[in-house]
Amino acid sequence: MQIAVDEDKCIGSGQCVLTAPHVFDQRDDDAIAVVLDEFPAEPDQPAARAAAAGCPVAAIALSGD
Repeated sequence: MQIAVDEDKCIGSGQCVLTAPHVFDQRDDDAIAVVLDEFPAEPDQPAARAAAAGCPVAAIALSGD
């Protein structure tokens, strides 16, 4: 699985960070999500999927799932 965040779509809600803190963080200056682990290990993949599903603006893309 590979994860990407569309920074133009992201509104900084922080739901991804709350759902998958080992995979996502937010920039200090504008709260836009950043991917900490573009290729998360198997144990973190369910949380990454949940974060993508829960993103209010669908700014998280998963590939190679």
